[in-house]
Amino acid sequence: MRDGTAHRRRTRMAGALLSALAVLTAATGCGGSAQSAESAKETSQSASATADRVEPLADPAKPQLPVTVSSSDGKRVTVRAADRIVPLSGSLSEIVFTLGLGDRVVARDITATFAQAEKLPVVTRNHDVSAESVLSLEPDLVLAETTTGPDEAMEQIRDAGVPVLVVDPALGLDDVGPRIQAVADALGVPADGKRLTLRSEDRIAAVRKAIPAREEHPRVAFLYLRGTASVYLIGGKGSGATSLLEAAGAVDAGAESGLEKDFSTITTEALAQAAPDAILVMTKGLESVGGIDGLVKIPGVAQTPAGMERRVVSIEDGVLLNYGPRTDEVLKSIVEQLYGDSQ
Repeated sequence: MRDGTAHRRRTRMAGALLSALAVLTAATGCGGSAQSAESAKETSQSASATADRVEPLADPAKPQLPVTVSSSDGKRVTVRAADRIVPLSGSLSEIVFTLGLGDRVVARDITATFAQAEKLPVVTRNHDVSAESVLSLEPDLVLAETTTGPDEAMEQIRDAGVPVLVVDPALGLDDVGPRIQAVADALGVPADGKRLTLRSEDRIAAVRKAIPAREEHPRVAFLYLRGTASVYLIGGKGSGATSLLEAAGAVDAGAESGLEKDFSTITTEALAQAAPDAILVMTKGLESVGGIDGLVKIPGVAQTPAGMERRVVSIEDGVLLNYGPRTDEVLKSIVEQLYGDSQ
Protein backbone atom coordinates (compact mmCIF):
# COMPACT_ATOMS: atom_id res chain seq x y z
CA MET A 1 0.00 0.00 0.00
CA ARG A 2 1.39 3.37 -0.96
CA ASP A 3 2.02 5.99 1.74
CA GLY A 4 -0.68 8.34 0.43
CA THR A 5 -3.36 5.66 0.56
CA ALA A 6 -2.32 4.58 4.03
CA HIS A 7 -2.35 8.17 5.25
CA ARG A 8 -5.86 8.71 3.90
CA ARG A 9 -7.14 5.60 5.61
CA ARG A 10 -5.61 6.61 8.94
CA THR A 11 -6.86 10.17 8.68
CA ARG A 12 -10.39 9.10 7.83
CA MET A 13 -10.50 7.22 11.08
CA ALA A 14 -9.01 10.15 12.92
CA GLY A 15 -10.88 13.47 12.80
CA ALA A 16 -13.99 14.57 11.00
CA LEU A 17 -14.14 11.56 8.77
CA LEU A 18 -14.39 9.26 11.76
CA SER A 19 -18.03 10.30 11.77
CA ALA A 20 -18.35 8.55 8.43
CA LEU A 21 -17.81 5.23 10.14
CA ALA A 22 -21.32 5.51 11.58
CA VAL A 23 -22.50 4.04 8.32
CA LEU A 24 -20.64 0.75 8.46
CA THR A 25 -22.98 -0.64 11.07
CA ALA A 26 -26.05 0.52 9.18
CA ALA A 27 -24.74 -1.13 6.02
CA THR A 28 -23.73 -4.44 7.59
CA GLY A 29 -26.33 -4.66 10.33
CA CYS A 30 -26.05 -4.72 14.11
CA GLY A 31 -28.19 -7.71 14.88
CA GLY A 32 -28.00 -9.32 18.29
CA SER A 33 -29.77 -11.45 20.84
CA ALA A 34 -32.50 -10.36 23.21
CA GLN A 35 -29.82 -10.01 25.88
CA SER A 36 -27.86 -7.69 23.58
CA ALA A 37 -30.96 -5.61 22.95
CA GLU A 38 -31.53 -5.25 26.67
CA SER A 39 -27.93 -4.19 27.20
CA ALA A 40 -28.19 -1.59 24.44
CA LYS A 41 -31.42 -0.36 26.03
CA GLU A 42 -29.61 -0.01 29.35
CA THR A 43 -27.00 2.15 27.65
CA SER A 44 -29.51 4.37 25.88
CA GLN A 45 -31.46 4.91 29.07
CA SER A 46 -28.37 5.94 31.03
CA ALA A 47 -27.01 8.20 28.28
CA SER A 48 -28.05 11.76 27.67
CA ALA A 49 -28.59 11.53 23.93
CA THR A 50 -27.73 14.37 21.60
CA ALA A 51 -30.73 15.37 19.49
CA ASP A 52 -29.98 14.48 15.87
CA ARG A 53 -31.00 17.85 14.47
CA VAL A 54 -29.15 21.04 13.67
CA GLU A 55 -30.23 24.51 14.81
CA PRO A 56 -30.03 26.99 11.92
CA LEU A 57 -29.15 30.62 12.53
CA ALA A 58 -32.08 32.98 12.79
CA ASP A 59 -32.47 35.34 9.81
CA PRO A 60 -29.68 33.84 7.69
CA ALA A 61 -28.06 36.05 5.06
CA LYS A 62 -28.33 35.42 1.34
CA PRO A 63 -25.07 34.50 -0.40
CA GLN A 64 -23.23 37.42 -1.96
CA LEU A 65 -21.41 35.93 -4.93
CA PRO A 66 -19.09 35.53 -6.77
CA VAL A 67 -16.25 35.07 -4.31
CA THR A 68 -12.77 33.60 -4.66
CA VAL A 69 -11.40 31.69 -1.68
CA SER A 70 -8.40 29.56 -0.81
CA SER A 71 -8.87 25.79 -0.73
CA SER A 72 -6.88 23.51 1.58
CA ASP A 73 -5.48 21.66 -1.42
CA GLY A 74 -3.57 24.81 -2.41
CA LYS A 75 -5.96 25.93 -5.12
CA ARG A 76 -7.90 29.19 -5.46
CA VAL A 77 -11.57 28.48 -6.00
CA THR A 78 -14.09 30.91 -7.50
CA VAL A 79 -17.69 30.32 -6.45
CA ARG A 80 -20.18 32.00 -8.76
CA ALA A 81 -23.37 30.37 -7.48
CA ALA A 82 -24.49 28.42 -4.42
CA ASP A 83 -27.94 27.24 -5.43
CA ARG A 84 -27.04 23.55 -5.69
CA ILE A 85 -24.54 22.58 -2.99
CA VAL A 86 -23.11 19.10 -2.40
CA PRO A 87 -21.21 18.76 0.91
CA LEU A 88 -19.19 15.53 0.93
CA SER A 89 -19.05 14.97 4.69
CA GLY A 90 -21.59 14.99 7.47
CA SER A 91 -19.66 17.71 9.26
CA LEU A 92 -19.70 20.05 6.26
CA SER A 93 -23.39 19.35 5.68
CA GLU A 94 -24.04 20.28 9.31
CA ILE A 95 -22.30 23.64 8.83
CA VAL A 96 -24.23 24.49 5.65
CA PHE A 97 -27.56 23.65 7.23
CA THR A 98 -26.72 25.55 10.42
CA LEU A 99 -25.83 28.61 8.35
CA GLY A 100 -29.46 28.47 7.22
CA LEU A 101 -28.66 27.36 3.68
CA GLY A 102 -29.90 23.80 3.88
CA ASP A 103 -32.56 24.41 1.25
CA ARG A 104 -29.74 24.77 -1.28
CA VAL A 105 -28.20 21.37 -0.52
CA VAL A 106 -29.13 18.82 -3.20
CA ALA A 107 -27.33 15.71 -1.94
CA ARG A 108 -25.59 14.29 1.08
CA ASP A 109 -22.63 12.21 1.98
CA ILE A 110 -23.52 8.95 3.70
CA THR A 111 -22.25 10.39 6.99
CA ALA A 112 -24.85 13.20 7.10
CA THR A 113 -27.30 11.53 9.46
CA PHE A 114 -29.10 14.48 11.07
CA ALA A 115 -32.84 14.81 10.54
CA GLN A 116 -32.92 17.74 8.12
CA ALA A 117 -30.65 15.96 5.64
CA GLU A 118 -31.95 12.41 5.84
CA LYS A 119 -34.20 12.58 2.76
CA LEU A 120 -31.49 13.89 0.42
CA PRO A 121 -30.00 11.50 -2.15
CA VAL A 122 -26.72 9.88 -1.10
CA VAL A 123 -23.75 10.35 -3.43
CA THR A 124 -21.25 8.09 -1.69
CA ARG A 125 -20.77 4.33 -1.67
CA ASN A 126 -19.46 3.22 1.71
CA HIS A 127 -16.89 6.00 2.25
CA ASP A 128 -16.12 6.72 -1.40
CA VAL A 129 -17.56 9.50 -3.53
CA SER A 130 -19.45 8.58 -6.68
CA ALA A 131 -18.49 11.22 -9.25
CA GLU A 132 -21.33 10.12 -11.51
CA SER A 133 -23.91 10.58 -8.76
CA VAL A 134 -22.54 14.01 -7.86
CA LEU A 135 -22.42 15.28 -11.44
CA SER A 136 -25.92 13.98 -12.22
CA LEU A 137 -27.27 16.55 -9.75
CA GLU A 138 -25.59 19.44 -11.60
CA PRO A 139 -24.03 21.08 -8.52
CA ASP A 140 -22.58 24.56 -8.67
CA LEU A 141 -20.40 23.93 -5.59
CA VAL A 142 -18.92 20.83 -3.96
CA LEU A 143 -17.52 20.99 -0.42
CA ALA A 144 -14.98 18.33 0.51
CA GLU A 145 -12.54 17.33 3.24
CA THR A 146 -8.84 16.77 2.59
CA THR A 147 -9.62 13.10 3.20
CA THR A 148 -12.47 12.90 0.66
CA GLY A 149 -11.82 10.42 -2.11
CA PRO A 150 -11.04 8.56 -4.19
CA ASP A 151 -8.78 11.04 -5.94
CA GLU A 152 -10.01 9.92 -9.36
CA ALA A 153 -13.60 10.81 -8.47
CA MET A 154 -12.64 14.24 -7.18
CA GLU A 155 -10.62 14.96 -10.33
CA GLN A 156 -13.56 13.89 -12.46
CA ILE A 157 -15.77 16.40 -10.65
CA ARG A 158 -13.20 19.18 -11.11
CA ASP A 159 -12.68 18.29 -14.77
CA ALA A 160 -16.42 18.78 -15.30
CA GLY A 161 -15.94 22.41 -14.27
CA VAL A 162 -17.55 22.19 -10.83
CA PRO A 163 -15.85 24.34 -8.13
CA VAL A 164 -14.54 22.13 -5.32
CA LEU A 165 -13.60 23.70 -1.99
CA VAL A 166 -11.45 21.46 0.20
CA VAL A 167 -11.51 22.04 3.97
CA ASP A 168 -8.96 20.80 6.49
CA PRO A 169 -10.21 17.93 8.69
CA ALA A 170 -11.45 18.57 12.22
CA LEU A 171 -9.23 17.18 14.96
CA GLY A 172 -10.06 19.36 17.96
CA LEU A 173 -12.02 22.24 19.46
CA ASP A 174 -9.69 24.78 17.85
CA ASP A 175 -10.95 23.65 14.44
CA VAL A 176 -14.59 24.60 15.06
CA GLY A 177 -14.32 28.28 14.10
CA PRO A 178 -11.94 27.97 11.12
CA ARG A 179 -14.07 25.26 9.49
CA ILE A 180 -17.28 27.23 9.93
CA GLN A 181 -15.66 30.34 8.53
CA ALA A 182 -14.12 28.52 5.55
CA VAL A 183 -17.54 27.23 4.50
CA ALA A 184 -19.28 30.55 5.17
CA ASP A 185 -16.72 32.47 3.12
CA ALA A 186 -17.15 30.10 0.18
CA LEU A 187 -20.93 30.49 0.36
CA GLY A 188 -20.72 34.27 0.35
CA VAL A 189 -22.00 34.70 3.92
CA PRO A 190 -18.84 35.66 5.86
CA ALA A 191 -20.70 37.65 8.52
CA ASP A 192 -22.90 34.65 9.30
CA GLY A 193 -19.75 32.60 9.59
CA LYS A 194 -18.55 34.92 12.33
CA ARG A 195 -21.97 34.84 13.96
CA LEU A 196 -22.13 31.04 13.98
CA THR A 197 -18.54 30.75 15.17
CA LEU A 198 -19.27 33.06 18.09
CA ARG A 199 -22.45 31.15 18.96
CA SER A 200 -20.64 27.82 18.84
CA GLU A 201 -17.65 28.98 20.88
CA ASP A 202 -19.86 30.68 23.47
CA ARG A 203 -21.89 27.52 23.95
CA ILE A 204 -18.80 25.35 24.28
CA ALA A 205 -17.37 27.79 26.83
CA ALA A 206 -20.61 27.70 28.83
CA VAL A 207 -20.48 23.90 29.07
CA ARG A 208 -16.84 23.97 30.14
CA LYS A 209 -17.51 26.64 32.75
CA ALA A 210 -20.21 24.50 34.36
CA ILE A 211 -17.86 21.55 34.95
CA PRO A 212 -16.83 21.56 38.63
CA ALA A 213 -13.09 21.60 39.32
CA ARG A 214 -11.69 18.24 40.36
CA GLU A 215 -8.38 17.18 41.84
CA GLU A 216 -8.49 13.88 39.99
CA HIS A 217 -9.36 13.68 36.30
CA PRO A 218 -11.09 10.52 35.06
CA ARG A 219 -9.15 8.50 32.51
CA VAL A 220 -11.28 7.81 29.44
CA ALA A 221 -10.36 5.45 26.61
CA PHE A 222 -11.92 6.04 23.20
CA LEU A 223 -12.76 2.70 21.59
CA TYR A 224 -13.80 2.33 17.97
CA LEU A 225 -15.93 -0.78 17.63
CA ARG A 226 -17.56 -2.57 14.71
CA GLY A 227 -18.48 -6.01 15.94
CA THR A 228 -20.05 -6.99 12.62
CA ALA A 229 -16.66 -6.48 10.94
CA SER A 230 -14.55 -7.70 13.89
CA VAL A 231 -12.95 -4.26 14.23
CA TYR A 232 -11.88 -3.37 17.77
CA LEU A 233 -9.58 -0.35 18.10
CA ILE A 234 -8.36 1.95 20.85
CA GLY A 235 -7.67 5.59 20.14
CA GLY A 236 -4.29 7.16 20.72
CA LYS A 237 -2.73 10.46 19.68
CA GLY A 238 -4.56 11.88 16.69
CA SER A 239 -7.77 9.88 17.16
CA GLY A 240 -9.71 13.13 17.36
CA ALA A 241 -11.11 12.47 20.82
CA THR A 242 -8.36 14.02 22.95
CA SER A 243 -9.56 17.61 22.67
CA LEU A 244 -13.13 16.69 23.65
CA LEU A 245 -12.04 14.60 26.60
CA GLU A 246 -9.70 17.28 27.91
CA ALA A 247 -12.46 19.89 27.54
CA ALA A 248 -14.67 17.61 29.64
CA GLY A 249 -12.05 17.58 32.39
CA ALA A 250 -10.86 14.07 31.56
CA VAL A 251 -7.64 12.45 30.39
CA ASP A 252 -7.41 10.61 27.07
CA ALA A 253 -6.23 7.31 28.53
CA GLY A 254 -5.03 5.88 25.22
CA ALA A 255 -2.94 8.89 24.27
CA GLU A 256 -1.63 9.34 27.82
CA SER A 257 -0.57 5.69 28.01
CA GLY A 258 1.79 6.20 25.09
CA LEU A 259 -0.21 5.03 22.06
CA GLU A 260 1.41 7.05 19.27
CA LYS A 261 -0.82 5.86 16.43
CA ASP A 262 -4.27 7.36 15.97
CA PHE A 263 -5.80 3.88 16.40
CA SER A 264 -4.36 0.56 17.48
CA THR A 265 -5.88 -2.89 17.78
CA ILE A 266 -7.30 -3.47 21.24
CA THR A 267 -5.18 -5.81 23.33
CA THR A 268 -5.33 -6.79 26.97
CA GLU A 269 -1.94 -5.17 27.44
CA ALA A 270 -3.00 -1.89 25.82
CA LEU A 271 -6.12 -1.69 27.97
CA ALA A 272 -4.18 -2.51 31.12
CA GLN A 273 -1.71 0.25 30.31
CA ALA A 274 -4.49 2.74 29.60
CA ALA A 275 -6.41 1.71 32.75
CA PRO A 276 -9.52 3.74 31.85
CA ASP A 277 -12.06 4.77 34.45
CA ALA A 278 -14.62 5.11 31.64
CA ILE A 279 -14.91 4.15 27.99
CA LEU A 280 -16.07 6.48 25.22
CA VAL A 281 -17.78 4.80 22.26
CA MET A 282 -20.00 5.62 19.33
CA THR A 283 -23.59 4.49 19.81
CA LYS A 284 -23.76 2.21 16.78
CA GLY A 285 -20.38 0.76 17.64
CA LEU A 286 -21.65 -0.17 21.08
CA GLU A 287 -24.77 -1.69 19.57
CA SER A 288 -22.64 -3.70 17.13
CA VAL A 289 -20.93 -5.58 19.98
CA GLY A 290 -24.16 -6.23 21.87
CA GLY A 291 -24.26 -3.24 24.19
CA ILE A 292 -22.38 -3.09 27.48
CA ASP A 293 -22.79 -6.84 28.01
CA GLY A 294 -20.91 -7.46 24.78
CA LEU A 295 -18.37 -4.72 25.40
CA VAL A 296 -17.11 -6.25 28.63
CA LYS A 297 -16.56 -9.54 26.79
CA ILE A 298 -13.87 -7.96 24.60
CA PRO A 299 -10.57 -9.29 26.02
CA GLY A 300 -9.16 -6.93 28.62
CA VAL A 301 -12.18 -4.65 28.99
CA ALA A 302 -13.71 -6.38 32.02
CA GLN A 303 -10.40 -6.06 33.91
CA THR A 304 -10.26 -2.26 33.58
CA PRO A 305 -11.86 0.05 36.16
CA ALA A 306 -14.31 1.11 33.43
CA GLY A 307 -15.27 -2.48 32.66
CA MET A 308 -15.68 -3.43 36.30
CA GLU A 309 -17.95 -0.43 36.87
CA ARG A 310 -19.65 -0.77 33.45
CA ARG A 311 -18.94 2.94 33.01
CA VAL A 312 -19.55 3.81 29.37
CA VAL A 313 -20.10 7.13 27.60
CA SER A 314 -22.00 6.70 24.33
CA ILE A 315 -22.41 9.43 21.70
CA GLU A 316 -24.12 9.29 18.31
CA ASP A 317 -21.72 8.35 15.52
CA GLY A 318 -22.69 11.15 13.15
CA VAL A 319 -21.86 13.96 15.55
CA LEU A 320 -19.18 12.81 18.01
CA LEU A 321 -16.07 14.10 16.23
CA ASN A 322 -17.55 16.66 13.86
CA TYR A 323 -16.15 19.65 15.79
CA GLY A 324 -18.79 21.99 14.47
CA PRO A 325 -21.98 23.81 15.48
CA ARG A 326 -23.20 20.94 17.68
CA THR A 327 -19.98 20.25 19.55
CA ASP A 328 -21.34 21.95 22.66
CA GLU A 329 -24.15 19.36 22.73
CA VAL A 330 -21.62 16.55 22.38
CA LEU A 331 -19.47 17.97 25.16
CA LYS A 332 -22.47 18.43 27.43
CA SER A 333 -23.56 14.84 26.87
CA ILE A 334 -20.07 13.53 27.64
CA VAL A 335 -19.97 15.57 30.85
CA GLU A 336 -23.42 14.41 31.96
CA GLN A 337 -22.66 10.74 31.31
CA LEU A 338 -19.16 10.90 32.76
CA TYR A 339 -19.99 12.66 36.01
CA GLY A 340 -23.73 12.10 36.46
CA ASP A 341 -25.03 13.23 39.81
CA SER A 342 -21.52 14.00 41.05
CA GLN A 343 -21.43 17.35 39.23
